[in-house]
Amino acid sequence: MNLEIICEKCNGKNIKKGGVRETKNRGRVQRYKCKDCSHRFSIDDGFWKMKNHEDKITACMNMYYAGMSLRKIQEHLQMFAPKNSHYSTIYRWIVKYANMISTLTDNLQIQSGQELMSDEMEYHRLGEQNWFVDVMDTETRFVVASDYMKSRTIENLTRVLKHGKFATGEQVKVITTDGLKGYPRVLRKAFGVNNKFKINPKIQHNIVIASERGFNHKIERLHNSIRDRTKIMRGFHGNLESARAIMKGYEIYYNFVRKHQGIDGKTPSEEAIPELSLSTNKWLSLIKLANQNFTGNFTPRTLHTPTR
Repeated sequence: MNLEIICEKCNGKNIKKGGVRETKNRGRVQRYKCKDCSHRFSIDDGFWKMKNHEDKITACMNMYYAGMSLRKIQEHLQMFAPKNSHYSTIYRWIVKYANMISTLTDNLQIQSGQELMSDEMEYHRLGEQNWFVDVMDTETRFVVASDYMKSRTIENLTRVLKHGKFATGEQVKVITTDGLKGYPRVLRKAFGVNNKFKINPKIQHNIVIASERGFNHKIERLHNSIRDRTKIMRGFHGNLESARAIMKGYEIYYNFVRKHQGIDGKTPSEEAIPELSLSTNKWLSLIKLANQNFTGNFTPRTLHTPTR
């Protein structure tokens, strides 16, 4: 991950390191000096004024999405971390940084295959029927769009599919869905597809009735993993926004962190966005890249985020 540092005062790029600043909670923080205006500054790397070290925060996020409960993570910190954190604090980190990273990942375009697959999972949260809708590129396994919603309205489904269209551009030739009656209308709105009247014949709507032939095992494996994980996710069964943030975090984990045997031990992002270079701590790299979208301190060299 190559990042260019820009002076916050004069926007100059002629920057050198200017010592370190000792902090109570995060240890040493790098300071910089602008050679053009002599301004000294530290950059907001996404952890500004946080009371815990970035490695600890990102380790907690990874443990959570890898399958540990919040209380188990708290117990782990009590054993190994000099400054412990309550499980409610860990939960707030997860929501905060899942939302922050999504401002970056929701604006990426990928190198996809020719088929997208859309499916829905039913949830019951606080006695209400909810839905998780996702769209996957079947070649790279990259989830190009997802959302957690109260109902599968035409508007909600169209919003998700339009994002899938944005992420893949003109690369898609086939869109596979189940037999939900609203999908033909959704695809007309999102992709301009109308098989009946041969509108946009370059894209075909492939309907698979799960009860007759079974749905695609690639997206089914993802859904099985999500179901197993969300059963014990504290906070998931709270308000809608917290559930949405947690599911967005799982999408990030699935696309950028978790390696997949089906694509030779790579992450979907390594297949779909080969120009994106992340460090070993992928959560940390994503947070710093996402944060530059807000502050303007960083200019990523290897990553191109197109404007809508």
